Amino acid sequence: MALNASSCHVTESDMAASRRRLVCLRSGIWSFLFYCVYSHLKLVLAEEADSCDNLRLGQYLCKDPKISEETQEPETCSGTTAWVECLPAPNISCRLSNGTEFRFSGEEVGFNKTIPCRNVSVYSYKVAVALSLFLGWLGADRFYLGYPALGLLKFCTVGFCGIGTLIDFILIAMQIVGPADGSNYIVDYYGARLTRLSITNQTYRKPHLSL
Repeated sequence: MALNASSCHVTESDMAASRRRLVCLRSGIWSFLFYCVYSHLKLVLAEEADSCDNLRLGQYLCKDPKISEETQEPETCSGTTAWVECLPAPNISCRLSNGTEFRFSGEEVGFNKTIPCRNVSVYSYKVAVALSLFLGWLGADRFYLGYPALGLLKFCTVGFCGIGTLIDFILIAMQIVGPADGSNYIVDYYGARLTRLSITNQTYRKPHLSL
């Protein structure tokens, strides 16, 4: 009878240990499943929170702007900025401006992006250079650009005896002298455009390394 009791006691202990291991295994499985579900929900919520405007380079492609034949600037140019349509890459999901999430196929417009443009009026760069080259001694270039006083002075002095004609031609060709109204020349969109670089208080200056 003692042996039977001992054997029964050992059996119950083994069963209790097995139950504990089973409980631990179930707890581990549930914890793993909970972690997977949490990670998936976190990823989904993060994707839903991302706006299409925050896509990185390579996740979208912007269309080339439509160029006006008259101004040689984007048709959507207003002041100094214009906007172009951007298409997110295929299988990219992001949030539109109205708050809805959309999965793109690569052909739908997701958002608009602003690009710089120039403020032009009616003054052509080619016409200004041609007038300065052939009729600069008569002051035609200055009359055309809206400087009547200088134009009249050049006309009366025959282009300051040729010196003023040469100087004006260089300044106009380098786009240093522009229209009097402060606008830019009408230059071909892929033509000879010059950009002036200036140093301001926000410009980063790299310190010079002493030799």
